[in-house]
Amino acid sequence: MRMGRRSVDEPTLAIPLETPRLILRDFTARDFEAVHAYSSLDEVTRFLVWGPNTTLQSKRTIRAYLDDQRERPRQNFDLAIIRKGEGRRGAGQQLIGGVGLKLCDGENLTGEVGYALHPDYWGQGYALEAARMIVHAGFSELGLQRIIATCDQRNKASARVMEKLGMRREGVFRQSKYIQGEWRDEFLYAILAAEFLR
Repeated sequence: MRMGRRSVDEPTLAIPLETPRLILRDFTARDFEAVHAYSSLDEVTRFLVWGPNTTLQSKRTIRAYLDDQRERPRQNFDLAIIRKGEGRRGAGQQLIGGVGLKLCDGENLTGEVGYALHPDYWGQGYALEAARMIVHAGFSELGLQRIIATCDQRNKASARVMEKLGMRREGVFRQSKYIQGEWRDEFLYAILAAEFLR
């Protein structure tokens, strides 16, 4: 795993981040089709606070990512998950989803992690690999103390990713979010820097 140095003046990540199988990089305008390919699917978004996206919503999402990249200090690090290709450098690389780290409470050094993957790549450990990398970066590069994540209580796959990251379930929220026409129950997970980095 490759990391850069944290700036003294403003929190930043050394993007792109790399894992053995993935590259995590900033989204670009050219990523629209690949993003829409997963963000428009019911099976991807049924437990999320957004989606399934229309074409216009996916375009707005990309625009928001680009706006966030220009923000100083940057608060949202939404990154494209790129599956490394075989053979020559760059060949066959494919955008398979997104992973994000939001600085949700700067005063208390707290971030929130989230992820979404195209169903073709579910069950292969990519979400865990991407989430582990960005959580590591949040602690080691941004100096965060605590990283949280939430999921719909029915989203067993997402809960498993959080648990494999070493996160603890800290809360159960009943009917805490109104999503896609119904009230949803959520789990809150969290991990501290000392727990993750030891």
